[in-house]
Amino acid sequence: MRTKKFAAAAAVALTVALGVTACSSAGNTGAGGSGGTKEIGDVKGDGKTLTVWAMTGDYSDKTIAAINDQFEKETGAKVKVQVQQWDGITTKVSTALATNTPPDVLDLGNTQVASYAANGALLDLTPYESDLAQGQTWLDGLSDPATVEGSLYGVPGFAGARSVIYNKQMWKDAGITEVPTTYEELTADLDKVKAANTAKDFSAFYMPGQYWYAGMQFVWDAGGDIATEDGGTWKAGFGDAKAQQGLEDFRAFANAYSTKASATLNTDSPDMNQVFADGKTSAILSTSGTLGLIEQANPEMTADTMGTFPFPGKSGKTQPVMLGGSDWGIAAKSGNTDLALKWVEIASSPDVQSKYVYGDNGWIPNSTEGIKAADSSLSEINKAFFTAALNSKATPANARWADLEGDQSINTLFSSIVSGSKTPEEAAATFDKAADDVLNKQ
Repeated sequence: MRTKKFAAAAAVALTVALGVTACSSAGNTGAGGSGGTKEIGDVKGDGKTLTVWAMTGDYSDKTIAAINDQFEKETGAKVKVQVQQWDGITTKVSTALATNTPPDVLDLGNTQVASYAANGALLDLTPYESDLAQGQTWLDGLSDPATVEGSLYGVPGFAGARSVIYNKQMWKDAGITEVPTTYEELTADLDKVKAANTAKDFSAFYMPGQYWYAGMQFVWDAGGDIATEDGGTWKAGFGDAKAQQGLEDFRAFANAYSTKASATLNTDSPDMNQVFADGKTSAILSTSGTLGLIEQANPEMTADTMGTFPFPGKSGKTQPVMLGGSDWGIAAKSGNTDLALKWVEIASSPDVQSKYVYGDNGWIPNSTEGIKAADSSLSEINKAFFTAALNSKATPANARWADLEGDQSINTLFSSIVSGSKTPEEAAATFDKAADDVLNKQ
């Protein structure tokens, strides 16, 4: 789930949010795939050149250089890195993977992996999963969408997550002195904020109805899911009792704390960051990149005036978050498979994750261990995003998922429920029928 907007926001976060400071799928080692467990081992590539495609805004030059330096030292091979732009990237990658001389390694959005894997364009990495994981427990939101029918086709690179961003002064003025850690505490605090701010265009928590990333947190927290696969057949799940509870929870929360006008809106119009910057809400749910965008919109909004915390769920845990992020894929037609595996092993290693992916780029590392290792060096305002990522989910690992996301039918599902134009049952029935057809299309 990666967009140009997400990448741009993250770039701002590096200069602002980081300036403040100066899945368990990896556990399923050796599962799935064919050919048993294989080792990557030592690889020699004197005289050879590996081609790597990296997306603009994902990894700094310093990070890529560190990976390449170690790779060249270990293998003797050279690396040719080609930085790709976001516009038209899906078509460009698909076309490149179909040729007989594709790039060897590709930087892919985590939810894009299934679409490329479906036609055999990516190498099945399952036999090498143990070596690639290197004892780490990958974040579910990165590894799950890269695991198609039990086989691994992408290695987690980095993540970005959402947490609550709130206006400290507004909450203080409402008599709130501590960050909520339970759903009950959160709603009690928002009731206080709502009572202290009675303007019709004010939201205690701005939650536009089409914000399905947020809505899914409620569904997942209740135990529901978008869709599940069994024996090669996909079944949409919003009609399930647990998902229905999550949809109802989202409806109730949005109606209680966001403006009536927001019920049919998305996060872009009006811009949710601007709504917060203008003081029209005391809280939003967003990524760390938002911190910099808010400060740009209102220089008085800084790390000192904004606070963050993971969204507490009714389940007693933080709500599961949908991760945006990157996975490394290897072209099935690569003529340098052994070298590609070695490069990806280095790129996803704990050392590179700690020193560069987190230390230089500011991204959330690809594993629970990486997040815990980063904890002591995180600023207070950034901790919530890393903590939230420890409980993550993703969209279905289905090549057709992009069709459902692209036509915004899932946006309509949530907004119709919040606005009251449909009941959760009616909205789920409409979406599930269409999703079953799309996800099972051959």
